[in-house]
Amino acid sequence: MAKPLLAGNWKMHGTAQSAATLAGQIADCAAEAPDIILLPSFVCIPAVIAELAARTNISVGAQNLCQHAQGAYTGEVCAQMLADLGCSHVLVGHSERRALFAENNQLVAEKFAAAQSTGLTPILCVGETLTERQKGLRLQVVKEQITAVVDLVGLQNVCRAVIAYEPVWAIGTGETATPEQAQEVHAYIRAQLGEQGIPTPLLYGGSVKADNAAALFAQPDIDGGLVGGASLEAEQFLNIAQQMVEQK
Repeated sequence: MAKPLLAGNWKMHGTAQSAATLAGQIADCAAEAPDIILLPSFVCIPAVIAELAARTNISVGAQNLCQHAQGAYTGEVCAQMLADLGCSHVLVGHSERRALFAENNQLVAEKFAAAQSTGLTPILCVGETLTERQKGLRLQVVKEQITAVVDLVGLQNVCRAVIAYEPVWAIGTGETATPEQAQEVHAYIRAQLGEQGIPTPLLYGGSVKADNAAALFAQPDIDGGLVGGASLEAEQFLNIAQQMVEQK
């Protein structure tokens, strides 16, 4: 099993000052926590990195990147820029990027490749919509999302990343997959990766909160969490981290 990992996706919230303050609050009480990755908005990344300069178990990542290395792509941010700032990770294929910005499997795969080419660790997000789940397509959808990346970069490189299963119907809705539903998909992903000798962290994301974290993290194939709204409150995020420690 991979080492426990907890990522906080702050989405489009906060200012440089508030983000640095939140990062400091988390770091002050995270000595016994698992490895943590904080994912602030682009403009808040420098402030958060500066706040965490002396910390050892908290990394900083980005929520998105451009698939191109450089060029006339107004408004985009490339992998090298993120690496230069000090980022270690980057989300690719988050459900909101897929749904709101029409990112398809091929584009997600290209972003994954761009991240790894610069030394960033991608956090590959996969998951089905409610309609797809109701049609019994949940595993097929996840397989297609992972396969698109495998076809471009190879299975070994996918295994060197982090994979987050986030059922779209549970993102920001207050709904959460039951521990059994989440475990089913995580076990399926683990089987898709096979025995590569690389402990790929598999995270669950989808309205993870303090009151459901323990049951989710108790599942054998869930290595950690990708936390959205609850990561914006230091106390709740640290509560989730503590429950991970107790379960793992």
